[in-house]
Amino acid sequence: MIAPEATSEAPLPAKPPAPSWREVLMVYLQRRVLVVLLLGFSSGLPFSLAGQTLQAWMTESGVDIKTIGLFALVGTPYWTKVFWSPAVDALDVPLLGRWLGRRRAWLLLTQFMLMAAILLLASCNPLRAPGVLAVAALLVTTASATQDIVIDAFRVESLPQAEQGAGVASYVAAYRVAALVSGAGALLLVSGFVDWGFDQQRAYSAAYIAMAALIIIGMFATLWAVEPDSSRMAEAEHASPGHAAPVRRFVDVAIASLKDFLSRDAAIAILLFVVLFKLADALATALNTTFAMKIGFSRVELAAILKGVGFAAALLGGFAGGFVVRSFSMSKSLWIGGILQTVAILAFSWQAVVGRDAAWLTFAITVEQFTAGLGTVTFVAYLSALCGNPLHTATQYALLTALTALGRTVFAAGSGYLADATGWFGYFLICSASAIPSFFLLAYLQRRGHFDALQPATP
Repeated sequence: MIAPEATSEAPLPAKPPAPSWREVLMVYLQRRVLVVLLLGFSSGLPFSLAGQTLQAWMTESGVDIKTIGLFALVGTPYWTKVFWSPAVDALDVPLLGRWLGRRRAWLLLTQFMLMAAILLLASCNPLRAPGVLAVAALLVTTASATQDIVIDAFRVESLPQAEQGAGVASYVAAYRVAALVSGAGALLLVSGFVDWGFDQQRAYSAAYIAMAALIIIGMFATLWAVEPDSSRMAEAEHASPGHAAPVRRFVDVAIASLKDFLSRDAAIAILLFVVLFKLADALATALNTTFAMKIGFSRVELAAILKGVGFAAALLGGFAGGFVVRSFSMSKSLWIGGILQTVAILAFSWQAVVGRDAAWLTFAITVEQFTAGLGTVTFVAYLSALCGNPLHTATQYALLTALTALGRTVFAAGSGYLADATGWFGYFLICSASAIPSFFLLAYLQRRGHFDALQPATP
């Protein structure tokens, strides 16, 4: 064999063959991916319990509408989690950590906290003690947000790059199913308990107890999972003399995580791209329900379309995104996801022209949900690839998801004023056009070779 040094030119690395359909499908049956699927269910379950299901319980209990509106604040931990995310990277859970390892110990701890918080919520009476109910709901969202931090870090560290797309698709699908179970499913369960002779208060309490029991699915996933290899490096780092003080370690991790990210080439462009990639989709979905009702669709009609074909399309889109990430490079996957989710918004502009057309609304929602699911998976796979340092995975991923949330929170806050000024047709055109800056940033990062550094090394 001729050594590479003896040749005039180094041989070009062989391009890896494209995966077959069987390989693409079989990756979803890998133990690591199945664990992420079950954790996705555990992550999505609390979402409706502190949201629409809680609103229904309070409404039927006779709580004042102003008080119900204030309960939106219990969702605050979902966007402020970045401030305590360094604890997940910096601190090890006593006793559990020795048994399960760094990440799995945090997972089991947060799942026990979540189960206890849901059971506390089940014991509350919305009309007699709304303050206690608010505290219990806030504990649910805090435990849920912390579990999300740990699950994200565990997923990024436990799945190789080739399985990230499948892992994200499985996670998103299970999350959506769990949100449906704890939303519409919990309300159906309440109706069933009422039919069995329970009064309203006991029926809701029993439904919440049943939902708390479903957290066992996440606990099983935690016990079935294998601790990521990267945990050994972090545990060794934590055992060093310079990291003895937990508070000092927390501060050091927070600062080091930020410095590590900002030291990358084109770091500011990366952060701007993270903020803007899902902006068009966030602006469009901020008012699509209001839009449909304003042009004449009933709440029942809209729910049937969203919970029916829309839900199925979102699931299929997520798995299609997993196939795209598995089959194409990171940059191509983002181009595919970004363009499709942007073009799909134009279907709502045409809906504004045709008015109350159920067939077109079904098409518009199906296309939007499918492409949004596909775009979300490709984007989350990219965010996962950005978090390559096991010492800072939880902190950096929480930061990136917080930046992503700006689109559906801060920027979407003025969507009503924009729709009022431009009309629905113009509003959705502007939503679609808001994706253009992210395409310029994507092209810029591609030219700088940013995505090449994120691709897994090939032998």
